[in-house]
Amino acid sequence: MKKRLTKSKNKVFLGVCGGLAEYMHVDPTVIRLVALVLLVLTGFFPVGLIYIVAALIMPDAGSHDDHVVEGEFEEKK
Repeated sequence: MKKRLTKSKNKVFLGVCGGLAEYMHVDPTVIRLVALVLLVLTGFFPVGLIYIVAALIMPDAGSHDDHVVEGEFEEKK
């Protein structure tokens, strides 16, 4: 099965940092601290905007893509 980046169930705010930590096999606290330091050093817009966009587009951890079909398809003639 493919490794997917999803929001974490171990969430503090929206689950983005926890999801990144699970994807990279790192402690979530490390990712959260790095994100916080970057947020403070750069101001809100670069890191904060990326965080909000990631929260909007990342699927939840428990969501299954039952509607997605993998495989090859042939065009009907």
